[in-house]
Amino acid sequence: MSRLHQSRIADFQEVLGEPTVALAKLRQLCFSGIPFDGGLRCLCWKILLNYLPLEKALWSSWLKKQRDLYSQFLKEMIIQPGIAKANLGVSREDVTLEDHPLNPNPDSRWNTYFKDNEVLLQIDKDVRRLYPDMAFFQRPTDYPCLLILDPQNEFETLRRRVEQTTLKSQTVARNRSGVTNVSSPLKGTPSSLSEYEVLPNGCEAHWEVVERILFIYAKLNPGIAYVQGMNEIVGPLYYTFATDPNSEWKEHAEADTFFCFTNLMAEIRDNFIKSLDDSQCGITYKMEKVYSTLKEKDVELYLKLQEQNIKPQFFAFRWLTLLLSQEFLLPDVIRIWDSLFADDKRFDFLLLVCCAMLTLIRDQLLEGDFTLNMRLLQDYPISDVHLILKKAKELQDSK
Repeated sequence: MSRLHQSRIADFQEVLGEPTVALAKLRQLCFSGIPFDGGLRCLCWKILLNYLPLEKALWSSWLKKQRDLYSQFLKEMIIQPGIAKANLGVSREDVTLEDHPLNPNPDSRWNTYFKDNEVLLQIDKDVRRLYPDMAFFQRPTDYPCLLILDPQNEFETLRRRVEQTTLKSQTVARNRSGVTNVSSPLKGTPSSLSEYEVLPNGCEAHWEVVERILFIYAKLNPGIAYVQGMNEIVGPLYYTFATDPNSEWKEHAEADTFFCFTNLMAEIRDNFIKSLDDSQCGITYKMEKVYSTLKEKDVELYLKLQEQNIKPQFFAFRWLTLLLSQEFLLPDVIRIWDSLFADDKRFDFLLLVCCAMLTLIRDQLLEGDFTLNMRLLQDYPISDVHLILKKAKELQDSK
């Protein structure tokens, strides 16, 4: 381990060792990248995403409370409906017309169950494809959810529920910005789900945990429910927490990811809400801000893109909505997120990163025609994220 790396770890330990964490100091350190060692990144992300309070003495009671709350969600939203459904098959006599599967009443529990299944099928389709170039999400977790997988219980797991659901889910309208290319060519997709081996009973793959997190989020946030792309936001968070070197934290990766994801979505959810697209908090405004920032920093490149009629929604929609999670490999995404989460202006820095990405390929863009440039922007060529972040920081300092 280099001396510089050791001294960085020591800086983090010093800030995190105080009875009350100095947030401004921590942000400054995290902005330049957080070491993975000793679970530092997991801890810092939990603080930066407002999950852990700054007073260290409160941590253990707070975590216990939140994790218990998450167990409660599991019982109410996944286990109870499964039991209710199982019981229906066993004892017919106690089924009143009131809550019969064919009951047309919109408040019927069955109606809710079937509606949930539509959301679940969409989530299922997306989470099985998470980072297909990495085996991690297909592998079994060391900490399967015992509440659900206890062999004593015949509970229905979400996976079984998906397998049993023959409802055709309505395909979610993919396309808000007229762009067909929503997923990046970086991510090859296995040709069929059958390529994934089915894990034996009592095991569950990491993607199933992500599925549960998203399903519970959708149930608790009916106003937004589930929108395609949220799986790409939860993936890096869960991966980071589920690979925490500290097993005591790793064991609770699911609950901790759920709350950090919920807090992060509270800040970026407007990007996912179609009706807000054109409002000040919506995605269109942010995409235009990328172009107006580019105009300030590099007017020649700005005019070239304008002249070719390359609109920011053709590429910046995905960059901004998914916090660049589709443009780079997972370790690089995680490094970018260190800086994004540390940004006290909350994702202003993301606009500068997008600008930096454009200026770093300016020569190619200035020479290319529309087709060539679209290809460059939809399959971004530079993979050195340190170069991109350095450039973004220069843009920030030159304001």
